[in-house]
Amino acid sequence: MRTLVIGIDSGTQSTKAVVLDVEKRKIVGIGTSQYDLIPGLPPGAKEQHPHTWRDAAAKAVKQALKSAKAKPAEVRAIGVSGQQHGFVALDKNGEVIRPAKLWCDTVTAPECEEITRALGGLDATIAALGNAVLPGYTASKILWLKKHEPKNFARLATVLLPHDYLNWWLTGRAVMEYGDASGTALLNVRTRQWCTAAINAIDPDLAAKLPPLIPSDEPVGQVRADVAKSLGITADALVSAGGGDNMMAAIGTGNVRPGVVTASLGTSGTIYACSETPVVDPQGEIAAFCDSTNRWLPLLCTMNVTVATEMVRRDFGWTHNKMEAEIARASAGAGGLLLLPYFEGERTPNVPDGTGVFFGVNQRTFTARCFARAAMEGATLGMNYGLRRLIELGIKPTQIRATGGGSNSKVWRQILADVFNAEVVTLKVAEGAAYGAALQALWCWRKHKGEQAGIQDIADEFVQLNPKQSASPRREQVELYREIQELHNGLSAALRPVFHKHRELVSRLSG
Repeated sequence: MRTLVIGIDSGTQSTKAVVLDVEKRKIVGIGTSQYDLIPGLPPGAKEQHPHTWRDAAAKAVKQALKSAKAKPAEVRAIGVSGQQHGFVALDKNGEVIRPAKLWCDTVTAPECEEITRALGGLDATIAALGNAVLPGYTASKILWLKKHEPKNFARLATVLLPHDYLNWWLTGRAVMEYGDASGTALLNVRTRQWCTAAINAIDPDLAAKLPPLIPSDEPVGQVRADVAKSLGITADALVSAGGGDNMMAAIGTGNVRPGVVTASLGTSGTIYACSETPVVDPQGEIAAFCDSTNRWLPLLCTMNVTVATEMVRRDFGWTHNKMEAEIARASAGAGGLLLLPYFEGERTPNVPDGTGVFFGVNQRTFTARCFARAAMEGATLGMNYGLRRLIELGIKPTQIRATGGGSNSKVWRQILADVFNAEVVTLKVAEGAAYGAALQALWCWRKHKGEQAGIQDIADEFVQLNPKQSASPRREQVELYREIQELHNGLSAALRPVFHKHRELVSRLSG
């Protein structure tokens, strides 16, 4: 009988499930289910219903098990990765009160300012939490509910994050693990304990609504009998702690020791590293997260990566191959055309009022080819702003491991290498978050059996590089992009007051 583990990655646009054959060290089954955001919401509001994730996870797991031709008893453990920061509100009966506000929701900027003031300002906030309170994080979403939907807030009994909700669905147990919990802006990342001052800044009764915290190698429990039957597995399958998508992708890309840096190019863009100690940014731009291996994961997040490239691609009516070819034909720097890709606002740098800006438009650059190149470069320059900050804080990358949809592009991998001035490699298993969830489940299951299992040993055993998809920096392009980066940073700083005034104008026009 085979030993199988399942990894689930519940994202903003889809849920993926993979079945890993432990003996063969191979993915033997894959399932997916796609969905959208709730339409028609006000500008900046991004929401989904948690039932959407639950139903999608069930569909993806069944597909993956079917393609793996798995027998119920072969599945030993399940790990869940989820989009970070989303606020799932449950009532006393465990029912979802309202749709979840997501990581990309930016309407809670006023609540962020209110919490920060209550904590004594930015410096005091970072001293208390290790992080600034940003619109993407969960804390401000809870205060938003209290201020804007008091009747729903009165029903609130349990606060969960997206992956916690799926763990609750699978096991009936509500908990949080340190990695994902560190993205709530309610956790002191240095001590891995809830921060009383941040909780009280929202509501003193909130403390009783936060679930218990567990370490990354502790199981949540076993799959409930009714859920196990519906999925086609046995009820003794173990459910690991799971974690946020970035924490799981770190495991799935082998980013479990210092020196390795992962760059994830999806809807959003993240760059993160493994650290044995907390890495706290006094300016609050880099997130001082815990990871899902009981270490720390200093991380930067930009909200607009494939958001930018896909908007351009769809508008031009191009296939992905066509866009790749057109960008390859355009010169580096797109003839001087720059994109600030703040289509969904921005988190690093913190520009919640930002909008997309093409700068340098003239008769020579007003071509589809230049706009496409500028979109890809702009998203990369946005990520590099944060990578430079990580390096300033002491992270020393020896290699960039690229994952996510954007990493499939050869031309984008070369742009990454030139902008980051580092070797860029990919992994043989591209679905880093789902794969990482499966590896964490394996880790948890082995430890549960009493084995001396280490996550670094498991990563070394299961994570393999793809040597055919590496890119090295080119000296001339590195120098060019260094100059372009300075222009990009300066343009962003200069326009921030304008962004705020523009948001006020749009609000009046839409009202």
